[in-house]
Amino acid sequence: MGEMKVGVEGKRLFEEFSAGYYGLCTVGGMLSAGTTHLAITPLDVLKVHMQVNPVKYHSISSGFSTLWKEQGPSSLWRGWSGKFFGYGVQGGCKFGLYEYFKKLYSGVLVDQNKSTIFFVSSASAQVFADVALCPFEAVKVRVQTQPHFAKGLADGFPKLYASEGLSGFYRGLYPLWGRNLPFSMVMFTTFEHSVDYIYCHVIQRRKEDCSRAQQLGVTCLAGYAAGAVGTILSNPADNIVSTLNNRKAETVRQAVKDIGLVNLFTRSLPIRMTLVGPVVTMQWFFYDTIKVLSGLPTSGGLRRGLEEAI
Repeated sequence: MGEMKVGVEGKRLFEEFSAGYYGLCTVGGMLSAGTTHLAITPLDVLKVHMQVNPVKYHSISSGFSTLWKEQGPSSLWRGWSGKFFGYGVQGGCKFGLYEYFKKLYSGVLVDQNKSTIFFVSSASAQVFADVALCPFEAVKVRVQTQPHFAKGLADGFPKLYASEGLSGFYRGLYPLWGRNLPFSMVMFTTFEHSVDYIYCHVIQRRKEDCSRAQQLGVTCLAGYAAGAVGTILSNPADNIVSTLNNRKAETVRQAVKDIGLVNLFTRSLPIRMTLVGPVVTMQWFFYDTIKVLSGLPTSGGLRRGLEEAI
């Protein structure tokens, strides 16, 4: 497990790779993802409106003005419960399972390089995370774009089930995988390599020799890089998810045709860049802060136990 680093990691609540450790990572992922997504709910509301009605909501400034005038300030927080609970559940699965799969695959894929392990670990975790998220996302998009559909999760879940059955909750699962799987794979891999690069070529010190503040600073820099790269690659699928969940199209093919190939990549990209970069950065910061306060090292790289397996 490696020796405890006194003065940097402090007294650990759990040893790395124990059941308690994975539980802590899950709770950390839930808190970091849920709170950060809750904080940017107004931007998410605008993003969804820009995706399903790009003519009316064609820019960030005019879009906010239109929403405020026509639907009131409360409309900017519509769907907050879906953001908080849905992405909290997703974040718990994503971060907790990523840590588990990274350790698992490091012992199975012994002849593979680090990037392969990061890719398959993040993909495996995201598959389960999106199954957990999908029902919340389906209700959230309807609440945000259909003012008379429901007020939130409490009345939105039974109403959606009554009208569309179980399939209504998972209509957007494949596009959600299409959006989040590439994003997660690129995000985690970019984060891991960014952390290694910063320690090796910028700070030029081992993580264990850096202070907690320095470690968290590296986490923030790597987190922003990871969010920016992942956003660009996942933008087409994000547009498709919003179109399907808002019933603007019945199939992925129809959604792609209606949106247009160029618009798949460009529609709502500026606001998603505004959203995702800071959100991913804060998620990693909160997540690693919880780790540090528990006496564990910050995230990034294949540490001691993992390196031995490879």
